[in-house]
Amino acid sequence: MAEPAITVTGLTKRFGDRTVADGVTLSVRKGEIMGFLGPNGSGKTTTIRMMCGLLEPDEGEGRVLGFDIRKDRGAIKRRVGYMTQRFSFYEDLTIRENLCFVAGLYGMRRPGKAVRDTLADLGLSSRQNQLAGSLSGGWKQRLALAACVMHKPDLLLLDEPTAGVDPKARREFWDEIHRLAQGGMTVLVSTHYMDEAERCHRIAYISYGHLIATGTVAEVVRNAGLTTMVVFGADTAEAAKRLKGAPGVDQIAPFGATLHVVGHDAKALKETVVRVAQDTGTQAAPAETSLEDVFIQLMGRAEDNMA
Repeated sequence: MAEPAITVTGLTKRFGDRTVADGVTLSVRKGEIMGFLGPNGSGKTTTIRMMCGLLEPDEGEGRVLGFDIRKDRGAIKRRVGYMTQRFSFYEDLTIRENLCFVAGLYGMRRPGKAVRDTLADLGLSSRQNQLAGSLSGGWKQRLALAACVMHKPDLLLLDEPTAGVDPKARREFWDEIHRLAQGGMTVLVSTHYMDEAERCHRIAYISYGHLIATGTVAEVVRNAGLTTMVVFGADTAEAAKRLKGAPGVDQIAPFGATLHVVGHDAKALKETVVRVAQDTGTQAAPAETSLEDVFIQLMGRAEDNMA
């Protein structure tokens, strides 16, 4: 089998007395879209930066694109496209001027052709003379992606790339990511959006420095061992009050006129929900556990390493 695009073992990074990434072990196949999930401050960005050569780990080892993450950081950086959370291009330059600048940084042999091809591939040709500062969030995102892929990287690292972008722009962005992956590019993307996580081939969940779940979305949901019930009817507000803190109930979340009730003890949860539904004149039925349910459950179990 081909060597994975990313394989790291025991990655650890400390800042002062805080361990931000603690023994992260992860493997990502070539051409795979790996979703990186976790709450704010969980260590996602630090781990991504260690993988792309921007930070040297305090402990651990690994290889990215066949290069050692300690010895070959410069080689890794040349073959990686890294899109940060914050838009970081010159707002008083046009789209074309920004891409020309990036082409110069990479020392591309035919920068003019690279810029033209990238403008066409990302649908930016008609806006190439527009100032970057005047672009909407979705177009800024597209410019940032264009700059990251212009040098044809083998690995694309995206750090919460769609924050603040409307749903249509997010959908178009993900269509482009899948097109790039189909062409053989490996993608590691951190996100808080569950619909985006579900568009990844596999996901990895990191919480407060610890990698605690990996697999396909179906595998992660199944391995969480949660049961979900939905409560509906005229008095769900009263049902919610009685369910709070009751045996077997770990989560209660309103969804429109219904309640989603989640717990890891299936027997206790069902008994509690059925009893409360009878007492409040509501109805209860089993439901599928969502990735968001798992996300919230994993967050609740994790210990904050900054506390």
